[in-house]
Amino acid sequence: MGGAVSGGGAAAEGPGAAYPVVLNVYDLTPLNNYLHWCGLGIFHSAVVVHGSEFSFGAHDHPTSGVFEVEPKCCPGFMYRCSIFIGYTSLNPLEFQGFIQRMASEYNGDTYHLISKNCNHFTDDLSIRLTGKPIPGWVNRLAKLGAFCNCLLPESMRLESTETKHLADCRFSDDSHTSSNEHFEDDDLEDKHLLSQSSVSEDVIVKEVHR
Repeated sequence: MGGAVSGGGAAAEGPGAAYPVVLNVYDLTPLNNYLHWCGLGIFHSAVVVHGSEFSFGAHDHPTSGVFEVEPKCCPGFMYRCSIFIGYTSLNPLEFQGFIQRMASEYNGDTYHLISKNCNHFTDDLSIRLTGKPIPGWVNRLAKLGAFCNCLLPESMRLESTETKHLADCRFSDDSHTSSNEHFEDDDLEDKHLLSQSSVSEDVIVKEVHR
């Protein structure tokens, strides 16, 4: 389920160039080795564009929870596979403006395990960039949770509860945020939250319409 795909090579530069968009999937628990036989699993996902990996996590502040790490190296998770999604026409400069603007729609304090988690973010990002969603199995557990919401514990229905390693990350404007949990210093290396303040107003964003 979700084997690696080799169709996401480097794209040519120039007008009309297409740049690969790849989904990296991580295991949150070794139980996924058994759950995947039932079409289920507890996964973290991130989108790789222009050599960087982007995802979304929870914190307690009304600032962006979108962060950037080295591909396949998200601290705290076990890398499972890469899935080629499609291509985007946004060059690196255009994409920088695009992802900064999109980051403002995903504040860390709006994260919710069932209705707005990292997989909802990567699905939204993939559709905007390529017109294609991520595979359904990546976020199937959250969809089942939404369907059975009345059966879930109240804390899970009302609060963000994903066990996400996101602490003391540096914003692009040099401000900081902290989570309520303590993590190892190695987990924080090269993990940077995105801030809307660094958006260039001259960037033209060309999104693929849904």
